[in-house]
Amino acid sequence: MIHGLSGKIKALGLNYVVIDVGGVAYKVYIPLNEEKLPKVGQDMDVFTYLHMREGGMDLFGFFVEEGLQLFEALILVSGVGPKSAMAILAVGSVDQITAAIAKGEPELLQRSSGVGRKTAERIILELKDKVRPSGGKEAMRLAESDQDVFEALLSLGYPRRKAEAVLREINPKLTDVRDRLKEALKLIKD
Repeated sequence: MIHGLSGKIKALGLNYVVIDVGGVAYKVYIPLNEEKLPKVGQDMDVFTYLHMREGGMDLFGFFVEEGLQLFEALILVSGVGPKSAMAILAVGSVDQITAAIAKGEPELLQRSSGVGRKTAERIILELKDKVRPSGGKEAMRLAESDQDVFEALLSLGYPRRKAEAVLREINPKLTDVRDRLKEALKLIKD
């Protein structure tokens, strides 16, 4: 996986940047609220998520790692794909969005294009226990262990929907990736 890119901005689009990294240009989709967007020719560092689909691959970029973690958590929610997750991230800061989820307030999420009340409530239901305050900031607790388990299940041939469903059933007290994967495999076999 490509976890991050560091290079010069070659071009800017409405919802993406083209970053030149050692002579290779990458098109990276970014949330529209990324107000600190540098200008063409300036250096840029982004955390990235590589999304593979039938028709190709897309890179999604974030200035802070918490943005990447929230994006990864959002796309694990049934009915939320990368484009919907980016639309959600465009309506507020990571702190604002995670606070809305933690407090069970769907209004902020509903401001995003294509996210209605039911989807916003599903996001809150599935992620509410996975966000927590951290030193005054809201941060994602889910992140890497669940993403690793999810990718392991996909690589073992389990369908995406089944993997997503099993992740929601894993005991939240299990924090080690190995323990979470063992639990997921037990749940799939039951």
